[in-house]
Amino acid sequence: YTTNSDNNVSGATDSLAAAGRGRRPYADAMRLISWLLVNVLSLGVAAWLLDGISLGGETTSDKALTLLVVGGIMGLLGAVVKPLIKFVSLPFIILTLGLLLLVINAAMLLLTSKLADVAGFGLEVDGFWTAILGGLIISVASAILGAVLPDGRDD
Repeated sequence: YTTNSDNNVSGATDSLAAAGRGRRPYADAMRLISWLLVNVLSLGVAAWLLDGISLGGETTSDKALTLLVVGGIMGLLGAVVKPLIKFVSLPFIILTLGLLLLVINAAMLLLTSKLADVAGFGLEVDGFWTAILGGLIISVASAILGAVLPDGRDD
């Protein structure tokens, strides 16, 4: 290790920066928690505003657990399946001036509902038009919450 003019041990700080890429150790965990919280809250907003979207569970804690699991499912679909669908349908998205994105969001919400049902957690979406409106509400709520909640970055 060498000492520079500021009496810092540059070898130690360089290896720490390289190992952590300059991030705080909890940044990844904070980003994951923020991502899950945004999904859960936006889904909760949609279920609260629309009668056609309902959560399973009889008690408040059951509904909270359902929201957490369904929010995770929705987040995983949004991270894995949705980009593939957007890529494949990009010419049609451009042709419809982005309106196809509403249909893609509705399809992701319906798929989330089906997967949550298979997993034993109840999320019911009553039809395509409810899914369109729910997808729109979830998108707007996610954008607002994503701007407000911290994500673990210093930017």
